[in-house]
Amino acid sequence: MPHRAKKRLGQNFLVDSNVIAKIIDSVNPQDRDHIIEIGPGLGALTRPLLQRVDRLDVIELDRDLLPELRKLDVHAKLCVHNNDVLEFDFTRFRQSNFAHDKLRLIGNLPYNISTPLLFQLMNHRASIQDMHFMLQKEVVERMCASVGAHDYGRLSVMMQLHFETIPLFTVAAECFKPTPKVESAVVRLIPRVDLAIANDQLADFSGLVRQAFSQRRKTLKNTLRGLCDTNLLEAAGIDSSKRPQQLTVQEFIALFHQFSRKT
Repeated sequence: MPHRAKKRLGQNFLVDSNVIAKIIDSVNPQDRDHIIEIGPGLGALTRPLLQRVDRLDVIELDRDLLPELRKLDVHAKLCVHNNDVLEFDFTRFRQSNFAHDKLRLIGNLPYNISTPLLFQLMNHRASIQDMHFMLQKEVVERMCASVGAHDYGRLSVMMQLHFETIPLFTVAAECFKPTPKVESAVVRLIPRVDLAIANDQLADFSGLVRQAFSQRRKTLKNTLRGLCDTNLLEAAGIDSSKRPQQLTVQEFIALFHQFSRKT
């Protein structure tokens, strides 16, 4: 290993060639695709991507990795951005570089930033064609959970509102160096073109969902007390004795529309 993994950056480097090939096959990159790799690390995915595309942008926070990444750029295809991905403006980047084509995102995301990054990417969905991410398996299960499942919650509702979430396959901990204590999974996210919630209402919708799941064991009439009364729940066609994990994304949308009319 030419680089010692930094725990504070959540670095676990993918080293299994079979998993690398499986991810690349899932993405199926074409030569003119505009791909951004998040957290390329030591270049496990960067190398095969460079063989398939005309240009590759990568976002890497760790300056110590930049010389190794630049060594891979034998055909002048690679553009390295030494940025914090949580501060990267994907929409502006697309408008400045690829105004007529959407971005494809790929990455083995550090566990410690995965959830805030996913919420940030909701704001950039109009600039994105699709995303293929490796995340902690538990996070992927929450993102893709069906209504009523024990791991169905706020992340499930918000992700499924914004994206079609497609779990692809799991990855054993032994496929990384250093070996993490958890399994990982790869997920495909396809932004939804037309949201049922207006952009200027998304923050309010998120607040409603957050409050609903603030006390999972309680019924909606209790968790939403002070925000939605029983009459409003019934007007949305929702049984007020239900718990939040029993509501589909569409029911949350219907409830929010009733709430919006009231306010």
